[in-house]
Amino acid sequence: MGDNSAKATQFKELGNSCLQAGKTQEAISNYTKAIDLDPENHVLYSNRSAAHAKMAQYHEALNDAEKVLLYNADWPKGYSRKGAALVYLGRLSEAATTYEKGLTLNPDNQQLKDGLAECRAKMAQESGGPSMNPFQDPNFLERLNQDPRTKELMKDPQFVKTLEELSSNPRDLGAKLGDKRVLTALSVLLGMDFTPAEQKNYFKTNSDRSRVPTPGSKFSQPPPKGATQPKKDGTSSKEEKMDVDKSPEQTEAMKEKEAGNAAYKKKEFDAALSHYDKAIALDTSDMTFISNKAAVYFEMQKFQDCISTCQKAVEVGRENRADFKLIAKAFTRIGNAHKSLKEYAKAKQFFEKSLSEHRTPETKELLSKVEKLLKEQERLAYIDSAKAEEEKEKGNEFFRKGDYPSAIRHYSEAIRRNPDDAKIYSNRAACYTKLAEFSLGLKDCDECIRLEPNFVKGYVRKGKIHQGLKQFSKAQDAYQKAIDIDSNCQDALDGFRECMMAVNKDPEEVRKRAMADPEVQQILKDPAMRMILEQMQTDPRALQDHLKNPDIASKIQKLLQSGLISIR
Repeated sequence: MGDNSAKATQFKELGNSCLQAGKTQEAISNYTKAIDLDPENHVLYSNRSAAHAKMAQYHEALNDAEKVLLYNADWPKGYSRKGAALVYLGRLSEAATTYEKGLTLNPDNQQLKDGLAECRAKMAQESGGPSMNPFQDPNFLERLNQDPRTKELMKDPQFVKTLEELSSNPRDLGAKLGDKRVLTALSVLLGMDFTPAEQKNYFKTNSDRSRVPTPGSKFSQPPPKGATQPKKDGTSSKEEKMDVDKSPEQTEAMKEKEAGNAAYKKKEFDAALSHYDKAIALDTSDMTFISNKAAVYFEMQKFQDCISTCQKAVEVGRENRADFKLIAKAFTRIGNAHKSLKEYAKAKQFFEKSLSEHRTPETKELLSKVEKLLKEQERLAYIDSAKAEEEKEKGNEFFRKGDYPSAIRHYSEAIRRNPDDAKIYSNRAACYTKLAEFSLGLKDCDECIRLEPNFVKGYVRKGKIHQGLKQFSKAQDAYQKAIDIDSNCQDALDGFRECMMAVNKDPEEVRKRAMADPEVQQILKDPAMRMILEQMQTDPRALQDHLKNPDIASKIQKLLQSGLISIR
């Protein structure tokens, strides 16, 4: 008998190694051989139950779980195995009863508590009834704010928002159960007893360790390697270890990973890659080793290597049912690599994939930024000055025909094709003016002037719009700027004079007001200015020479503004 027991242990260890390597069918075969040699060993049935569950063979997993309890009815893990299998099979009421029975034997068993909480949550979700959904209790937020287990959590506005969403949309509960905070809140509302010490331990996290999910979750999976069920005294019995305890190879792999992390922090990238490769060779089922290797490639700006390595990490993670947060992190890194390569469409795709796994503010911000970059990239790719000129000419044709809406359509397309051409904005402003869309016309004039500050027609267009709005002072300012650029611009001169006459319709009144101005009086007393004014009446072309003198130009401008003189 002793010889059989020793052989059974060898097959069990071999099965454990196969399971850790992802060779689940081989693991089942070795566990079966062990059971044939030691048919009353409850641990062997437990291990095989876990392997069957991983293969989605839930009826077989349930049969083995029942064998566990047959040979050791006091072992809490047997109830956990049976409860998980029942949840997988959709037999939720039986699963809840199983978890409750296990908790009567070991009230402190965290795995049983988690399983029961999620089982009840799933039952509430499927019932659809408000009385079965604790988040639809009108006082649930108050209860959570008062309970010491959730009081601190309620200080996070994002978490409170998540709970409020669950109150409004209870069918989303299943997707939220991956969040341990939601699970704890659910436990409080369902009246389950978590001690403060358990609460603290429950929220202790490690970014390099996969989540140990609970049955019934969207992300349900067998516990990860290394997970053990502690006894009440805090120790672990060898016979009660999970079937995924760390092997010597895994322990050595973790050492290599830590060495790689240390080298990475020192920016000794070649050394880091070497350590991570050794860790991967020792344990091919842990995606964090591969993900860390991808991080090194990213720092080395080997972005394509980073992408392919992250994809491998996701593949390994999927095969071994890794924590969804680790999957999301890998997708985010792929997105960042594509972003660095200016492949914004692909970056957007992977940021969205990351958010579908696990939503974080950081990834949401990355997605928002890359969407802006993608939009700008598309805008720049659309620019084509030749096609812009074609569209502008089409707009000109419709303008001449008086079809201003069609002209605007072509001018707008021309602007998209060449947004830095000031003349197109000026042309479109003329269309808006014809259609009395003055605010849009002014916006185009301002853009035209911004792009080409010395473009006279832009100021003239702006002056005409203000004039049409009877904003004569603003119109005069625009016309004056046009005159400053080109003193012979007749449109600007006429517009300025018209604005002056509009403000001062009575010529005699204009003259009286002007003559009362001491500055005007001083100008008219200047013999040189009197001679220039007389010369302007007989030879208007002489004005051009006089305007080259800044002092004379300033005095003539003052007389124009007063309305005493006009220039045609």
